[in-house]
Amino acid sequence: MPPENTEKSRWFAEHLQPHEPMLRAWLKSRFSKGVDVDDIIQDAFLKVLKARENRELHSPKAFLFATARNMALDVVRRSKIIQFDSLPENELSDVLDDSDSVQESIERNQELEMLTKAIQSLPARCRRIFTLRKVYCMSQASIAEELGISVNTVATQLKIGVRKCSAFMHEHSGK
Repeated sequence: MPPENTEKSRWFAEHLQPHEPMLRAWLKSRFSKGVDVDDIIQDAFLKVLKARENRELHSPKAFLFATARNMALDVVRRSKIIQFDSLPENELSDVLDDSDSVQESIERNQELEMLTKAIQSLPARCRRIFTLRKVYCMSQASIAEELGISVNTVATQLKIGVRKCSAFMHEHSGK
């Protein structure tokens, strides 16, 4: 095997493969219907490996999860487009009338941006635990096992994270 393939294999085994079970569980919890998790994972691995050829990846795990999430969302969007196209004309008006106003969309995006800033303001360990629980939907026991800490520490850090994010949101909401 050429040296570059050996290095690619080593990098894959070190930086991507260990996250496959967590990624698989996360995808199944978020996209239970209409998404072939195996295909998404394989395609995400390939995309991450190709991206690594062009640039250094500072957070391969985050890049892998984001890539897989985006690919799964694309599959879901495509399936909804197909379903949407198959709706009879008289049902289309009901679907179209239910959309959010521009103002509601802007407000929701601003709240999401503020929440992102709140999470980024957390101390590193607290932020990591908070993100694993709230974004990746990992159980407290799984987080404790992955980080090598107790479940009580995870629970305490989550309480701190929620309290600090709430305070940040309240302080920066302008209300």
